[in-house]
Amino acid sequence: MSDISQESVHAEEIRQIWALFRETEQERREGYKELREGYRELRELFQKTGKKVDDLTGKWGRFVEGMIAPGVERLFEERNIRVNTVYQHVRRRKDGKEIEIDILAIDGEYAVLIEAKSTLGTEDVREHLDRIGKFRTFFPEYADRSIVGAVAGIVIEENADRFAYKNGLFVIAQSGEAVKILNDSKFKPKQW
Repeated sequence: MSDISQESVHAEEIRQIWALFRETEQERREGYKELREGYRELRELFQKTGKKVDDLTGKWGRFVEGMIAPGVERLFEERNIRVNTVYQHVRRRKDGKEIEIDILAIDGEYAVLIEAKSTLGTEDVREHLDRIGKFRTFFPEYADRSIVGAVAGIVIEENADRFAYKNGLFVIAQSGEAVKILNDSKFKPKQW
């Protein structure tokens, strides 16, 4: 075979290789495009699902607050803590920070801060203890009150109630169609 025909065979093979490369490159680009589009759709789905979950848990939280708030005066009066004003969903901002109290019950002597959750966990208790520690900074008008804390939940995860009890918090739970304080009569609440 002559050198010229060998060169044309090699040239044809090179053209075929380049054609195959271009075809493969086009398929790769289309695959990446499909992958990016799928990722975008998945991200949007996650965002929508997250919003629906947040909306649902927010509604459950409001339900729990609504279930507890009407009984707060009675519950704490049974423990010799008399409160006469109950607020729900109290927020305050100060120096770029914010605090939110689910239920705040007050009178001239006490301020009771209640965290209400559909499912109460140990981490919720920790966060509430931190919130109670910051309360006077955000609400100086209650600085002269004895601050008492409580946590409430429809479902109480294992050990969350014991953790709250050991840290001086009242534990409130559903009992039939009402709510009750689970702490025994020996319990002495921590006062901040």
